[in-house]
Amino acid sequence: MEKILAGWENLCGSSGMLRFLDINLRSIGQVMFQNNPLTGMLFLAAISWASYASGAPRVAIAGIVAVVAANLTAELLHVDTDSLHAGLYGFNGILVGLALATFLAPGLLLWVYVILGAVVSVVVMLGTTNAVKPWGGALTFPFVLTTWLLLLATYGFSGLAGAALPTGRVVTVFQPYQGSPLQLIDLVQGVFLSISQVFLKASSIAALLLFAGLVVSSLAAAGFALGGAILAVLTAHLFGAESDLITGGLLGFSPVLTAIALGTVFYQPSWRVVVYTALGTMFTVIVQSALNVALSPFAIPALTAPFVLVTWLFLLPRQRLEPVSAVVHDVEKPA
Repeated sequence: MEKILAGWENLCGSSGMLRFLDINLRSIGQVMFQNNPLTGMLFLAAISWASYASGAPRVAIAGIVAVVAANLTAELLHVDTDSLHAGLYGFNGILVGLALATFLAPGLLLWVYVILGAVVSVVVMLGTTNAVKPWGGALTFPFVLTTWLLLLATYGFSGLAGAALPTGRVVTVFQPYQGSPLQLIDLVQGVFLSISQVFLKASSIAALLLFAGLVVSSLAAAGFALGGAILAVLTAHLFGAESDLITGGLLGFSPVLTAIALGTVFYQPSWRVVVYTALGTMFTVIVQSALNVALSPFAIPALTAPFVLVTWLFLLPRQRLEPVSAVVHDVEKPA
């Protein structure tokens, strides 16, 4: 594998087109903290398959358009070269594109929105990185903020419609949970979809491709992703969350990202880090549910905001653990 990647890197060094392709593939992989073009290729295959299988190939196309637009913007802004080549300016962009194409009705203005959102996400990435560098990096906050603003704005525009947005409503009293013991099939489905929902996809095949992408890059990341998904599903069931949310992976995708971030990116693996990561993962489920309720009147999804909030909170005291010397998502200030 190392020889293959080394050969690929040599090819990219001799071709500007291949280098730009490499940057975009790494950007897709960086959604789950993996600086690996093969991982990005497997992730793209997962996105494409799930989009096609759900009858919405435009979602995958929007993701590709967005990541290309984001990286072109980064190049035009003359950002730090090493961070650019690591794909750190495109991963928020692809998430913006996927989200907008998922939640908004198709049409010409959707594509204008996708490109605009991807471009703006780079600007937000640069600003956020400078503001929160002591906390460990911008994470997916630029994606969350940019997408929230774009989705909220659609309620004021007649040319855009939120075809798949949550229905806005005043928060009502939650009905007591009348659940049954967790079945194995529900556990497995919830775990798989928790992984695939990181890219806003509800597909077990996509989940397997995403997991394979993690494996080829980092066994530790794959292990923490799987463990995080299992823990998230069990935690959500323990507290009596809505069954459809559990089995659909909608309470597990942010915990999966939290588990990878705390367990493999920002801390050295150890038993203390495993315990700390488990605590953060469980708390992310709570925050996910809280934000689902809080955002209900606004009729916008929480996206990965729970992951961002919990990871930032759990990174504030990181001097008490052993931090990784080189933080993957800590983007340097552009030249």
